[in-house]
Amino acid sequence: MSIKPTDDGQWMVDIRPTGKAGKRYRKKFSRKSDAKAYELWVMSKASEPEEWSKQPSDRRRISELLANWWEVHGITLKNGKIERMHLLKTIAHIGDMPASALSKKNLLQLRTSRLADGISPATINRDVYRLSGMFTTLIKLGEYRQPNPVQKLPPLKQADPEVIFLMPDQITALLAVLEGDERKVALVCLSTGARWSEAAELDAMRVRMGRIHFFATKNGKNRVIPISDELEKLIGSRRSGKLFKVDYESFREKLRTAVPELPRGQATHVLRHTFASHFMMNGGNIITLRDILGHAKIEQTMIYAHFAPDFLQHAVTLNPLGGGLEAIEIGKSRQEAAEPAIS
Repeated sequence: MSIKPTDDGQWMVDIRPTGKAGKRYRKKFSRKSDAKAYELWVMSKASEPEEWSKQPSDRRRISELLANWWEVHGITLKNGKIERMHLLKTIAHIGDMPASALSKKNLLQLRTSRLADGISPATINRDVYRLSGMFTTLIKLGEYRQPNPVQKLPPLKQADPEVIFLMPDQITALLAVLEGDERKVALVCLSTGARWSEAAELDAMRVRMGRIHFFATKNGKNRVIPISDELEKLIGSRRSGKLFKVDYESFREKLRTAVPELPRGQATHVLRHTFASHFMMNGGNIITLRDILGHAKIEQTMIYAHFAPDFLQHAVTLNPLGGGLEAIEIGKSRQEAAEPAIS
């Protein structure tokens, strides 16, 4: 028996997974379940193929692995350039060390420093997830033969997303500082709820008969959104090829100039929030909004539900003050309270 109780109330794992002549593993745990998990882990490591367990350390730096990832996989992705840009930023934050030196401690220090700089947990989690995905892809393709150093890092706890949207005067201020293709991209986002990247990459063939066809989107869901004749004439100036030539960083700077109070981390996604928020405030249906935005789950769309005109309005009419400033008499119906007195 490899797991035994000890005199001090703990559990001792004592195992030689490869036999009497092999390495011995001994470790104490306060819970039997933890001891059992450790035993299973030792046994799984012992059963790994020789070419994996005896693989020499990979001395390449993280940036070299990124270059490898780009050649074998990243270049095939529609948003590969953006992914590579984010990965380069993450590597700059960590330090371009050999991949073999990357540890959980490095990543924890990275998270702590970025939190101190005001970066949101959601952004940090995305960056770590992206880095882990790079290693996972390289391992899957046989380009990296070491364990994924990022995989076991637990994510930071995230607060519910804050929905920031532009009011009419802010929309007017933004459109006033934009011109040319940048203004057209903003109008597409505000008219359809498109992500900035979806609008910026629009092809002329995707704008037809009062509709914009969004294909190969972020979550893989294709969708078709109606647009006004006025917008179609404005953006349909070309018969083929990309409709717009815009720069993300330039667009974002102009957005911050027009709306300086915009919270950090919102950037161009505020245009998508603006469409969705105004859609609900103007009486739109939450199911229809889900289809327009291309959300995979209704839960994603529900963050906009509170913008509906009648959302939780009973909180006003059914509270102890009856919508006023003085307590109402208990047991008196709302209808009776509202009826005029008969003389």
